[in-house]
Amino acid sequence: MNNQRYRVNTPTVTHETIDGEAVIINLDSGNYYSLVETGSLIWALVDRGASASEVQNLVQQTYQGNALDIDRGVQDLLTQLQQENLIVPVDGAPEVNLNELKQILPSNGHEKPSFNPPSLNKYSDMQELLLLDPIHDVDEAGWPKPVPDPPQ
Repeated sequence: MNNQRYRVNTPTVTHETIDGEAVIINLDSGNYYSLVETGSLIWALVDRGASASEVQNLVQQTYQGNALDIDRGVQDLLTQLQQENLIVPVDGAPEVNLNELKQILPSNGHEKPSFNPPSLNKYSDMQELLLLDPIHDVDEAGWPKPVPDPPQ
């Protein structure tokens, strides 16, 4: 793994995690995505600024499995997220506090769950609707951009 950091491709991409499922919408393409379990954790770590190698290490601490399989699963998901234009590489991003990242790791007592490779589920059934919605015109905070008044 490498020390490459990524960020969510805002304002083009918006996301919410509900009951452990990350729901991600690409407002440019009209596609939406779902990540659960390991995928949702990886998304949360990337969203908080973790580098690819930090994500791999934290996933290894959380799940039971072969380190090479975990590495491959994390890298495959990061590649898919980039290909779908959901995340973009960031150069010169500040390092993050690993203790803060560890606070979001799930805890199941003493036994680690088995690692299952993450799967990015892609949906395009609402594409036309999402592309018609004026929510596209949003600022960095996600609020609609007001239409400027015409010059007087």
